Amino acid sequence: MEQHNGTEVTEFILLGFAGQHKSWLFRYVFFPVFLVICVTSMVGNSGMILLIKTDSRLQTPMYFFLQHLAFVDLCYTSAITPKMLQNFIVENKSISFKGCVMQLLVYAAFVTSDCHLLAAMAVDRSVAICNPLHYPIIMSRRACIRLVAGSYVMGSINASVHTGFTFSLVGINVLLLVVFVGFNLLSTVSVIILSYVNIIAAILKMSSTAGRKKSFSTCASHLTAVTIFYGTVSYMYLESHSNNSQENMKAASVLYGIVIPTLNPLIYSLRNKEVKEALKVTWKKFFWIWTQIVKTHNKNVLP
Repeated sequence: MEQHNGTEVTEFILLGFAGQHKSWLFRYVFFPVFLVICVTSMVGNSGMILLIKTDSRLQTPMYFFLQHLAFVDLCYTSAITPKMLQNFIVENKSISFKGCVMQLLVYAAFVTSDCHLLAAMAVDRSVAICNPLHYPIIMSRRACIRLVAGSYVMGSINASVHTGFTFSLVGINVLLLVVFVGFNLLSTVSVIILSYVNIIAAILKMSSTAGRKKSFSTCASHLTAVTIFYGTVSYMYLESHSNNSQENMKAASVLYGIVIPTLNPLIYSLRNKEVKEALKVTWKKFFWIWTQIVKTHNKNVLP
C-alpha cells in the first residue's frame, strides 16, 4: 500500500492500553496473568479436541461441533495472543505490514467461523429436542460436515473481504465492512434465537418435569457460551458508536479474543455430565499408564 507521497507503509505502531509503555504493572503483573490465560486456553481447547477424538461415547453431532469450536477458539487466540504478550515486555511495540494483514486475516476468519459454529450447534440442539426420532437422519454425518465446512467458508469469505477493505484507502470501505459484519452477526443470531424459540416451545409441551430438566441441561452449556460471546460482541459494537473511552473497547476486545476461548472448555466440561465422565475415564487410563511406567522403571533400576 502506497500513500500519496510515494512512501510505502512497512509497519504499524501498536498503542496498547494507556500507560502500557511505561507502567511496571503491565510488565510484571498483566504479562504473567495473560500468559497463564493463554496457556490455559491452549491446553483446555487442545485437551477438549483430544478427548472428543479418543472417547467413543463422544462421537455424536453435538461433540463433533464442539470439537471444531475448540479448534476455532485455539486458532484465533493463537493469532493475536503471542504478539500481545510480546508487547508487554519489549520496547519496540510495532508489527510489520504483512504481519498485521495476516493476523487480521486469520483472526477474522476464525472468529466468523466461531459465530457460524455456535449457530450450527443451536440447530443441532433444536433438532435433538424438537425432533428426537428423526435426529439421526437430519443430523447425519454428511449434514454435520456440510455445516462445519460452511462455517469455515463463511469465515474465509468474511475475513478476505474484511482484510482487503481494511487495508485500502477508499471511502466506501466502512459501509461494506458494516454490511458484511452485520450480515454474519444478524444471520447467526437469528438462527440461534429461532432455534431456542423452538426448543423452549418443545420443552414447555413436555409433561414430565424430569424430561424438561434433562432437555434444558443439554442446552445449558451452549446457551452460556452464546450469551458470553454475543454479549461481549454486542458491547463492542455498541460502544464503538458512543463517546466513552477507547480503553473500554480494548478491555472488551481482550475479553472477546482471549478470555472467552479459555472459558469455553470449562463451560462444556463443568456443565456436561458426559464430558466429565469421559475426563474421569481418561484420567484413570493416564494414571494407570503412568503407574505402569514407574513400575517398569523401578524394576530396571533396582539391582
